[in-house]
Amino acid sequence: MSVQEDGAARPEPDVLRRHDSLYGDAEKVSNNKRHGAGGSWARTLQLAFQSIGVVYGDVGTSPLYVYSSTFPNGIKHPDDLVGVLSLILYTLILIPMVKYVFIVLYANDNGDGGTFALYSLISRHAKIRMIPNDQTEDANVSNYSIEAPSSQLRRAEWVKQKLESSNAAKIALFTITILGTSMVMGDGTLTPAISVLSAVNGIREKAPNLTQSQVVWISVAILFVLFSMQRFGTDKVGYTFAPVISVWFLLIAGIGMYNLTVHEITILRAFNPKYIVDYFRRNGKEAWVSLGGVVLCITGTEAMFADLGHFNIRAIQLSFTCVLFPSVALCYMGQAAYLRKFPENVGDTFYRSIPEMCELMGGLYYAMCSATVLAGVRGGDHGGDHREPGDAVGGVRHPVQALSLGCFPRVEVVHTSNKYEGQVYIPEVNFLIGAASVAVTLAFQTTANIGNAYGICVVTVFSITTHLMTVVMLLIWKVRLPFIAAFYAAFGLAEFLYLSSILSKFAEGGYLPFCFSLVLMALMATWHYVHVKRYWYELDRVVPAAETTALLARRDVRRVPGVGLLYSELVQGIPPVFPRLVDKIPSVHAVFVFMSIKHLPVPRVAPAERFIFRRVVGADACAGHRLFRCVARYGYTDQLEGAKEFAAFLLDRLKVFVHEESVFACSRGDNDDDDAMRRAQAMAEEEKRVIDAEAERGVVYLMGEANVTAAAGSSVMKRIVVNYVYTFLRKNLREGHKALSVPKDQLLKVGITYEI
Repeated sequence: MSVQEDGAARPEPDVLRRHDSLYGDAEKVSNNKRHGAGGSWARTLQLAFQSIGVVYGDVGTSPLYVYSSTFPNGIKHPDDLVGVLSLILYTLILIPMVKYVFIVLYANDNGDGGTFALYSLISRHAKIRMIPNDQTEDANVSNYSIEAPSSQLRRAEWVKQKLESSNAAKIALFTITILGTSMVMGDGTLTPAISVLSAVNGIREKAPNLTQSQVVWISVAILFVLFSMQRFGTDKVGYTFAPVISVWFLLIAGIGMYNLTVHEITILRAFNPKYIVDYFRRNGKEAWVSLGGVVLCITGTEAMFADLGHFNIRAIQLSFTCVLFPSVALCYMGQAAYLRKFPENVGDTFYRSIPEMCELMGGLYYAMCSATVLAGVRGGDHGGDHREPGDAVGGVRHPVQALSLGCFPRVEVVHTSNKYEGQVYIPEVNFLIGAASVAVTLAFQTTANIGNAYGICVVTVFSITTHLMTVVMLLIWKVRLPFIAAFYAAFGLAEFLYLSSILSKFAEGGYLPFCFSLVLMALMATWHYVHVKRYWYELDRVVPAAETTALLARRDVRRVPGVGLLYSELVQGIPPVFPRLVDKIPSVHAVFVFMSIKHLPVPRVAPAERFIFRRVVGADACAGHRLFRCVARYGYTDQLEGAKEFAAFLLDRLKVFVHEESVFACSRGDNDDDDAMRRAQAMAEEEKRVIDAEAERGVVYLMGEANVTAAAGSSVMKRIVVNYVYTFLRKNLREGHKALSVPKDQLLKVGITYEI
């Protein structure tokens, strides 16, 4: 079934669907292979090396603060160190290695990972998206890679039906997705604070007169520089961090081996999980509370999945198992061995455990401090879902992906690199995250307090990934139930224990990410709610084809020179703002395009497949009207082009459409009628010349300035959400034409009111 121009549903034969429906065609994109999706072992090794500087900034610097966060009140029993070390080792093995490296990485979406990738993967196999622009044709397109459930495994089909028929399930999946987004953006404020503050603390070893307040202000200065640099792009700096972080791992591994050999080699008995049981028996509730510090050893683990797009699975597996895990494990073991002899230094374990010979060689000590600061800054620059080395702070990218769900307004996205497509800078979001990070540093002052808040973000994202992965296993992978149950039970239980422990410190800083996430989720949910209602409002009021023809036939309506692009969310039909435009300004441009920008549940769309065109009225009857509908398809990681480049590309593809349309028209007729073929080709060439000529006269961008209000009789809550919260967001965030980089002298706004 499809929707006609007048909004009525009707069955549609193949020919009409090919020429008049944008729904199915708007979903058809090719399956582009990503950089790093395969290749030789030499290429894999190169990617593995590069990933060291991109992925492991957070987890690699966690030895700076884990023991101090786990033992905030000091070490009460010598064997507690063995139990905590055992917890750290098995936490590193269970969640980053087993869960992510060997399971979750395989749930990538055409090479991309992260919360949005999992949600988009599920949404391609079941219609769970809230915006009503998904059609049955979606499941038939090649690059969606949808495999119908086999007759032997009816479970996948049952799960699909349950998801599609249950509004509660759709809302639940959407909610945990935006919760994950909120938590990652919260992570983007906490990661720079805790990483830089921990790194700068090392200066106090050589400058004991330096107060904690001065350390905080030095950290604030570094954070200010870090966030200010984002606008310039840091692609070269990002690749520089690969050798820096590699040197960091060599240093901490070497120091760990030294401390292990010199102080107490018997600490290796921590590989026996029996000491975990003993630790809990001995300390009871205090051991459970200390899990909130232990979990900080795996901060940044989600980055292995989120940053998969420009690497490959083998590269991440190699860099983790051969570099990250042995280096960090040796560092933790060395610190534990050192603390067995000097338990009073647990508050500053990392710097105190640097061997005395390094301190005697002052240059080497300061080199270690410099490496620590650089690694800490890299960790601070890596707080989330990066696409490339040196990308903007991780939380900055998530609004771009949230836009594809219709739960975030269009924002200006500045490309900071011509070489790397994923490096972006969003001024408003970068400012807000930077200001929040500085505020957190000034308010909490110490890594222990920040760690209480940081751990909640980390474990919540882990738990969301576990739940989405369970759906992927049921619906897409179709693996056996025992394996799914084992996966959910093992990782769900472990993450529940860590989360419950961290929540015990709710009043000591743990409230921060919850408050941040609740506010952000409320704003995103408000925007999404009104966005969906507005879409339905326009869909229910599409202008019938007959009315469009009548508008153009009016004696007072003139065709003016140039190309007009009228933006609308609708992927089919004439939006209700068009008659209002003609009533207020009785003129239509010589070439007029109803433009829709649609985000598909795929990572990216090839530029050659960006646009789909159709004529608004039949070419045979009204070809001279030159009214077209166009859908520009983008993946959730694609970035919008500038207005000039977009218009040039669109008009080029429009001419290709006109040519292909004439070829198709000839193929439907009598192939022996040479005169008819020549006439069709001549008409196409003439129309292309007209398009070129009108493009030279200028392109005008027309946008509906919709004032959305709650309809009469709406509830108090709806009136508050629509009339106040949504209106506040719309007026105070960047307007649509600025987000699309539309020049002011080429912009025309049309005011209209929607009562939803």
